[in-house]
Amino acid sequence: MTDSQDTGTADAPLPAQPGASSAPSGASPAPAAAPADGNPVVRAAAGTRTAADVVTKELVDRLTQGVTGSGRTANHTPFTGEKLADLPESTPEDVVTAFERARAAQKIWAEVPVKERAAVLLRFHDLVLRRQAEVLDLIQLETGKARLHAHEEVLAVAVAARHYGRKAPAYLGPKRHTGVVPALTKVTELRLPRGVVGQIAPWNYPFELSVGDALPAFAAGNAVVMKPDTETALTALWAREQMIEAGLPPEVWQIVLGDGPVIGPEVVKHADYVSFTGSTRTGREVAQGAAARLVGVSLELGGKNAMLVLHDADVEKAAAGAVRACFSSAGQLCIAIERLYVHESIAEDFLERFAARTKAMRLGNALAYGADMGSLVGQRQLETVTRHVEEAVSKGARIVAGGRPRPDVGPLFYEPTILEGVEPPMAVCTEETFGPVVSVYRFSDEDQAVALANATPYGLNASVWSRDGRRGRAVAARVRAGTVNVNEAYAAGYGSAQAPMGGMGDSGLGRRHGAEGILKYTEAQTIAQQRLMPLAPAFGLDDEKYAAFMTHSLRAMKALRLR
Repeated sequence: MTDSQDTGTADAPLPAQPGASSAPSGASPAPAAAPADGNPVVRAAAGTRTAADVVTKELVDRLTQGVTGSGRTANHTPFTGEKLADLPESTPEDVVTAFERARAAQKIWAEVPVKERAAVLLRFHDLVLRRQAEVLDLIQLETGKARLHAHEEVLAVAVAARHYGRKAPAYLGPKRHTGVVPALTKVTELRLPRGVVGQIAPWNYPFELSVGDALPAFAAGNAVVMKPDTETALTALWAREQMIEAGLPPEVWQIVLGDGPVIGPEVVKHADYVSFTGSTRTGREVAQGAAARLVGVSLELGGKNAMLVLHDADVEKAAAGAVRACFSSAGQLCIAIERLYVHESIAEDFLERFAARTKAMRLGNALAYGADMGSLVGQRQLETVTRHVEEAVSKGARIVAGGRPRPDVGPLFYEPTILEGVEPPMAVCTEETFGPVVSVYRFSDEDQAVALANATPYGLNASVWSRDGRRGRAVAARVRAGTVNVNEAYAAGYGSAQAPMGGMGDSGLGRRHGAEGILKYTEAQTIAQQRLMPLAPAFGLDDEKYAAFMTHSLRAMKALRLR
C-alpha cells in the first residue's frame, strides 16, 4: 500500500492541516453548510471518544519511551487539524545511534531459535485482536479514515502475524538439495538474517505498513530501524509496545522520526537491507542509495489500478465491489482502483447502480463504526484531488457523482467522485490521484479491455468481474499487475498471506507476503560437503579418463531424470 504524497528520502513533512491556523489552538473550524444533494453525514453520538480522550500525555510518554530523538516535533489529526502529540525528532546522529543499538541487539536476537522468535508473533497476534479498539482510535485520528477501513489494517496485521508465526520455521529451516554428484556431494541451504533492516513506512496505512512489513524481518532474526511518517507515528509506536510485551527485545526495534529529506537518506545509508513503501519518485531515489552501497531493497510504489467489468458480470455485485475498490480509505490506498472499464452492453446499468451507491455513502469523523468514508490525510492530497477533478471537468469530463470538498464535515473531506469522459491530456487520466476519484470508461471486447488496463507504466493491482470464474481468471492472467482479484477489489489478493504481493514496472520491486516476503530479509548460504572422492581426477584416473567418467555420469543422471 503506497502513497502519491512523497515519503521517505525526498519529501517534506506534511504541512499544518487546514483549519489549524484559522481557529484557536485545539479548536475545530466552524462547519460550513452541507450541500443539499451531497453525501449524507454520520455525526458523532453523545459520549463518543475525542482526540483528547485517546491521546493523553500518559499514552504519549509511554509510547515514546526509548525512541531515539534529541529534538521535538508534532503530529496532527486530519479530522480537525488540531495537534495530537509532541514527539521526539531525530537528527542524523540519532539515526547512527539507533543503528548501533540495533546492531548490538540483533546479534543476540539472531541466536534465539526461530520457533521462539515466531512465538513472539503469535503472542502479538493475540494482543492486537484483544486491544484492537486502542489502535483503531489511533489509526482513525492519525489518518482520518473510517473505522471499518482502519479495521482492514488490524485484519492484515493479524493475518501476517499468524502466517509468519506458523510458517517462519519452515521458510527458514535448513533445506537439503541434490549435489553435483548424488551421494557424493551433500548440499544444505541455510538462511541467515541480513542484520539491521532499514524500513521507511508511509502515512496511509500506518499499522499494516509499519509492523506488518516488519514482522517477517523480526522472525528472520533481523533488527529493524524504522522511520514511520511523523503524522502517523503513534500507530507505529503502539505496535512496537505490543511487540515488546509479546517478547521482542526493545532494542531490536528502533524508531526514528523526522523530516523525510533529512532522516530517510540516513536510514538508507546505514541499513543492511531497505524496505520502502511510498511514491515511485522517492522509491527511485531509495533504490539508487541502496544500489550505491550494494544492499538489497524492496519497493512498493504507486499505481493507477484498473477494474474490468466484463459483459457477463453480476452488475449489482460489481457496483458494490467498485465502491470498496475505489473509496476505501478515501482512495488513499496504493491498490485502490482509479480506472474502471465497463463493457458497453452493461455500462448504463452499472453506472446507474454505482452512482447511486456512491451518492449514498455516509461521511463521518467519529471514532466509531458507521461512516462509509473518512477524510483525506493532508492539504496536499486535497489539492491534488481538487486539481484533478476541476481540470478534467474544464476539459470536458462529466461528474457522475461527488466532485466537491466537504468542509462541513472536516477541513480535508472530499466527496467520493465518479468521472466519465476522461481522456488525455487530463491529469486524472494517467497520474495517480490517490484520493476518492475514479474515471469510468467503456469497452467493446475483452482484448480492448486488457490493452487499456495494461496501457500504463504501473502494474500493482487490478480487478476483474465476471459470472464465469474461468473467464475471469483467464482475463486476469493477461493483466500486467502483481495482484489481480476476480470478483473482489483488492482484499482477496492482499489478504492471502501465503501468496506474494507486489508490483510490476513503476509499481516497484520485490514482494511482501509468502516465502518471498520473509526470504528477502535473509541471505542464502550454501554448505556443500564432498565425500569419498573429490571432483577431480582420483583413484588412478588421469585427466582424460576422469573427463570421460564425468561425461558418462552426466548422461546417466539425465537418463535417471535427476535434477
